[in-house]
Amino acid sequence: MSWHPQYRSSKFRHVYGKAASKDKCYDCVPITHSVHDNHFCAVNPHFVAVVTECAGGGAFLVIPIHQTGKLDPHYPRICGHKGNVLDIKWNPFNDFIIASCSEDATVKIWDIPKHLLTRNITNPKKELLGHARRVGLIEWHPTAENILFSSGYDYKIMIWNVDTREAVISNPVKILDAHKDVILSMSFNTDGSLLATACRDRKIRVIEPRSGTVLQEANYKSHRVNKVLFLGNMKKLLSTGTSRWNNRQIALWDQNDLSVPLVEEDLDGSSGLLFPFYDSDTNMLYVVGKGDGNIRYYEISPEKPYLNYLTEYHSHLPQKGIGMMPKRGLEVSACEIFRFYKLIPTKSLIEPVSMIVPRRSESYQEDIYPLTTGAQPALTAQEWLNGINKGPLLVSLRPGSGNVDSLPQYLEPEPRLKTTDHYQGWGEATVPAETQKKSEIQDSGKQLEVRERLPKKDQTHLSNGFDIFECPPPKTENELLHMFYRQQEEIRRLREVVNQRDVQIKQMELELRNLHMVIGMY
Repeated sequence: MSWHPQYRSSKFRHVYGKAASKDKCYDCVPITHSVHDNHFCAVNPHFVAVVTECAGGGAFLVIPIHQTGKLDPHYPRICGHKGNVLDIKWNPFNDFIIASCSEDATVKIWDIPKHLLTRNITNPKKELLGHARRVGLIEWHPTAENILFSSGYDYKIMIWNVDTREAVISNPVKILDAHKDVILSMSFNTDGSLLATACRDRKIRVIEPRSGTVLQEANYKSHRVNKVLFLGNMKKLLSTGTSRWNNRQIALWDQNDLSVPLVEEDLDGSSGLLFPFYDSDTNMLYVVGKGDGNIRYYEISPEKPYLNYLTEYHSHLPQKGIGMMPKRGLEVSACEIFRFYKLIPTKSLIEPVSMIVPRRSESYQEDIYPLTTGAQPALTAQEWLNGINKGPLLVSLRPGSGNVDSLPQYLEPEPRLKTTDHYQGWGEATVPAETQKKSEIQDSGKQLEVRERLPKKDQTHLSNGFDIFECPPPKTENELLHMFYRQQEEIRRLREVVNQRDVQIKQMELELRNLHMVIGMY
């Protein structure tokens, strides 16, 4: 029997990192000297925010994205904290609102003016008071507007609704006290219904944030976790940390079973922290090492071996922190699929690094730019607090395209019990009950014919988690546009399935031919 090597085709096999030229970097930036293990940088399509070094309290800079080159040493700062700033995060639905947390045990929400800053900003829009000790992490909810999570050294995670008139908020809507030590990392799943945390007690927890229930807890002793990350809709977690022999390590987990990791991989013997970043549009994982200049990237697959190493970006300039540009801020004409902003304190430099898919054509490459998360919230704060879950509103990166409703990435959608109530509520709000009954009676014959033709497993739900029998037909131009983009995505997916089947058929024909030749020889 002959040995056949297994080749895995991937459109991202030749992705490479390209550092920006010196005139497109941000020079003379006084980057913080803090030893806290955070990114210290937040980016959106309008601004680059970076925690800076200052005397007497904490501050950070907000630099317009196109204002590259040398920074004025007297450039205005946001400096309302009394202690060092430990984390900053842009509001995902408003590019002119940023949150910051500090050693002074406060969280502050800031309004950034659209014009160029001319003086220091010292008065925040909101101030959140509730933690007893310093606050190390903050995260905005990925789909609900004005919901902010903060974790402090008092071992508590607090959920804040900042959609209030009060300038000072002292009472969070919920306090999660399931941890017995400092929380090192927080990550949401796609629709924000689950929260994963990494704690200094070496445990990974999956929590239902509204009830505070711990759904899963990892007690695996061979992997000391530092950072944890949800991998989109793949129902998997990725963690970075160290092994028993102090090697830097990444581990892949099933979110429904944290007893043993699916994959463990040692990287090297360095001591710096590993920051993971996941792009759910391309299924690519980026692992950035603190204290070195390397960026490793992998492709995640839903089946074994799950983790497929692609290559590594090398640089002799070590990074202290890193920022990430949202997809809507990338240059699609250059086939850019990801962009980092490296903080290099030895040079007082912020260096953009673009991840590029090499393509000859300069036209829009639809196969590498599927529908991606937009800048519109899917839920209000009160809707989320009332128990509704909904995935992010998606948008096409093609110029001139609008928002599209949420679409899961894989054929294994969330259980229908979680989303049925929400979709029924949406249908009742847009279509009167009598009209809906009439349309159901008129279309019942057609639906029965279609259901008879479909296989049994396709009758429960169609791909992309979209059931045409439960959602009313589009009534407005906007709904019709949403439906059109869904159908385009479905057509693209079906073409890929057909191409894969053709390849399998050819392989089977070749195997049959070889088998006939072997039988003929005997």
